[in-house]
Order: sequence, then C-alpha cells, then structure tokens
Amino acid sequence: MELRTLRYFVAVAEELHFGRAAARLHMSQPPLSRAIKQLETEAGAPLLDRSPAGVTLTPVGAVLLDEARAVLDRADRARARVAAAAGNATLTVGILGDSDDPGATRLARAHHRQHPRVETRIRGTDLTDPTCGLHAGVVDVALTRGPFDETGLTVHELRADPVGALLRADDPLARRDRLILADLADRRWFRFPEGTDPRWQSYWNGGEPREGPVVRAVQECQQAVLWNGTVGMTLLDHEPVQGLTVVPLIDMPPSRVVVAWNAGDTNPLVRSFVQLAAAAYRD
Repeated sequence: MELRTLRYFVAVAEELHFGRAAARLHMSQPPLSRAIKQLETEAGAPLLDRSPAGVTLTPVGAVLLDEARAVLDRADRARARVAAAAGNATLTVGILGDSDDPGATRLARAHHRQHPRVETRIRGTDLTDPTCGLHAGVVDVALTRGPFDETGLTVHELRADPVGALLRADDPLARRDRLILADLADRRWFRFPEGTDPRWQSYWNGGEPREGPVVRAVQECQQAVLWNGTVGMTLLDHEPVQGLTVVPLIDMPPSRVVVAWNAGDTNPLVRSFVQLAAAAYRD
C-alpha cells in the first residue's frame, strides 16, 4: 500500500464524500475512485459502502482508517525530522497582533523546544487581513482571531476574550461600568478599509454598517479615538494609551483566538504547531 493511496483513503473516510475528498486533495474524482478501488483489491475486502444515501465505512475500512492515520503520522514525523536534520525545514507563521499574548509566548517557547532546527518565519499582518496571508498562500499557518471567511481552511479555537468599547477617558460613556451596543448607535466608529473580510468587519463594527475614519492597525484605532472622539471595539484586557479607557460591552460575543491552516495540508510541522498551540493556550 502506497502512502499516497492511504492519504486518498483517509480523505474519503473523513469526508465520507468522494467529491469533497477530491476537492480537499486538489484532484478530480475519477482517479480518486480508481485509487480507492485498487486499495480495496489490495485489502481483499470492501472498505466503503456506497449508496444513494452517501458513503460509510465498512468494519474493514474502519480498521484501515486507524492504521492508515498511524502510518501517515509516522511518515510525516520522519519527513520533518529528516528535513530538520538537513537544515532545510521551514515554517511560515502569520500572526495578527497580540505579539505580547502570554499564550503566544508559551507557544513560541514550546515550538522552539520541539523543533530547534526548524527555521520559523514570522509574517506579521495588520487588521485588514485576519487570515494573515493564508488565503493568499504566503503562510503555512496563522495565529489570529475570527471571524473570517473559512473557505478552504481548517480553524481551531484556542481561547475566547471579552471585548469592550474603546472611548476617550473624558467621554460621558466612560463613566459607565458597562455598555451595550445600542449606547453607541449614534456615534462614529473607526472601521477597516473597503475589501476587508466582511465577516471580520461586521464583528468589529458590532454587526452594523458604520461611518468613521479608516484604520489598519491597533495603534491607528487608538489614535482615531484619541484625536477624533470616535468609538470602536477592542479587547477588554488591552491596556489603552493614556487618555483612553475600555468599558465592557455586555451584549457582544467574545473575540476568538484561533489557529488556522489550509484544509488538507499534510505538513507535519503545521500539525505539530496546532497541537502545541492548543496546549499553550490551554495552559
């Protein structure tokens, strides 16, 4: 059994749909079907039950799925170790702000301990690209925040942070101990440029279209409020510059810290990064 064929089988077994599996593998469906039939011939038994209702695993297929995952995991780890030993293993990580986040600091330490010979390239991005270059194909994995267009991506939540309204300290609303979005309905908000992911834009504008100055970075958000008296949202535990304050917004869902990568990516360094990130943020 070839490793490539086992990867094909795992994709079909996880998707339980030949079309979705083919898309995940970036191939057409006919050669995928032929590869699975050849694998069934080698196994000497059907691996999948195909019916108008869909695709299901046979008992033999369930056993092979467990074994195939283990074999592929070992092969991936071997490939990563060989590449690291040869000094040519790299991982490009996109990071959206929060560079001083304790979870990110723990993750960096754990990643270096686990992969001391891997060159980790960091690509910092501003607030206009929450995927940190994933959709553009310039990073392998992203440490970022949702929500955004997840088409073609796999996203795992690491933590959820409460948010608040960013206000001038002399703003009458700054005297409140909590706010709701309706309290800010008649105010000008800072907003992101045209072309920014609409899901991302909508979240940080409280689900409504807003008018106000265009910003691209956290520092610009703070200065827009300080100089113009506009309002906007920020993380509740972010320390604002002097002259600003943050008041909890009690009717906004929290901001999700996530790790994201391209669906179907079999790079073992990406898989290791995701596992380390889950542990780092859990701690």
